[in-house]
Amino acid sequence: MDNIQQQLTTVRSHLKSVIVGQEAMLDRLMIGLLTGGHILLEGPPGLAKTTAVKTLAAAVHAHFQRIQFTPDLMPADLTGSDMFDPANGSFRFMQGPLFHEIILADEINRAPPKVQSALLEAMEEHQITVGGQTHPLPELFLVMATQNPLEQAGTYPLPEAQLDRFLMHVRIDYPNVDEELEIVQRDRRSHFGSDHPALESRLDPESILRARRAVAEMHIEAALEKYIVTLVHASRELHHWHAPWKGYIEYGASPRASLAMVRAASAYAYLQGRDYVIPEDVLAISANVLRHRLIISFAARANQISVDAIIQKLIERVPIP
Repeated sequence: MDNIQQQLTTVRSHLKSVIVGQEAMLDRLMIGLLTGGHILLEGPPGLAKTTAVKTLAAAVHAHFQRIQFTPDLMPADLTGSDMFDPANGSFRFMQGPLFHEIILADEINRAPPKVQSALLEAMEEHQITVGGQTHPLPELFLVMATQNPLEQAGTYPLPEAQLDRFLMHVRIDYPNVDEELEIVQRDRRSHFGSDHPALESRLDPESILRARRAVAEMHIEAALEKYIVTLVHASRELHHWHAPWKGYIEYGASPRASLAMVRAASAYAYLQGRDYVIPEDVLAISANVLRHRLIISFAARANQISVDAIIQKLIERVPIP
């Protein structure tokens, strides 16, 4: 385990000391950090999604910006705009909140399509265009977005093209009884002056970028690469793997899903202290990578077959090397 992996282990421990439970979410946030892949967090309010992202940003010395998405948001509210400078009689570009390293896009599905289009360019190209001029975003740029599945009033479904730009879609559930009890007890202690433990050693952006290069160079066997591609391809031909569910998928995952699965599995292996990928790494992140990339049919919904059930069926049927 190299020095950066040790530091990441310390950061993970710090996150777990701040956030009770939700270990899968915390690991997926770390994977996003290690790959530069954007993360979509979906869960009811009150499950520490915002706190987790803010704590992660603080742990890596990154410039953090929370953006509350609302129906009246305009593209310029994200990108910035050209402002007239009366001192010299010319226009000067004023940067918007996207010019930070870690962005928390809170309730991302509340923004109208024009705003989503502006965000799509930032997520895909790491740049924004204003007034015909292109402006690069920070190298570490990363979007961690949240959406609430319970409330649909005043929301806009995210376009499939934008969903595909998220490395992973992470669903968050309620804590169990013991975890919720710990949350209550921690909250009571905080009123008596006991706060979260401080993180002694924080990662700098340069270390994160070096870790990303190490993840990109992670060893993965050819047989495991073929398994990943076969699993993704199976989402386009579900009937070949489970005939009773023929027609349950309208559109399967694109090759971008294969690339995302390799990157996410490599980062997961790196977090475990290894320099090679094993099948268990792929299985751990497969649902998060595929969930938002499959469009199921009306027949599947009518028969109460969820996208997660289809992914699980594919994992069961495609032979693991």
